[in-house]
Amino acid sequence: MRYKRKILIRSMGGLPRSSQMSGPSPQGHNWNRKSEDEEDPFDQMILSTGCATFHYAVQECMAENQDWRKCQLQVQAFRDCMKEHQKQRTEELQKRQRLAQAKN
Repeated sequence: MRYKRKILIRSMGGLPRSSQMSGPSPQGHNWNRKSEDEEDPFDQMILSTGCATFHYAVQECMAENQDWRKCQLQVQAFRDCMKEHQKQRTEELQKRQRLAQAKN
């Protein structure tokens, strides 16, 4: 996913000036920076749902068509997948709550 964003940024002529650093970091700069290989938290969340394929299909359609109205099949498939994931997650949480109450 990060790869697609990089390509999109490059194809758009790079980042705006305000997003670019003006020079080397001053001595003592010790911020924790994520490496390029680390997964984006949003990507991790989407992958954990099992709906990543549908999400990427929506993104690819949007990049290709530049019009969300032309991507309704992909959007609906992603929505259905997320709805099913949420249903399963809710059922699992309710099951855990019942087990916790039974122990008390």
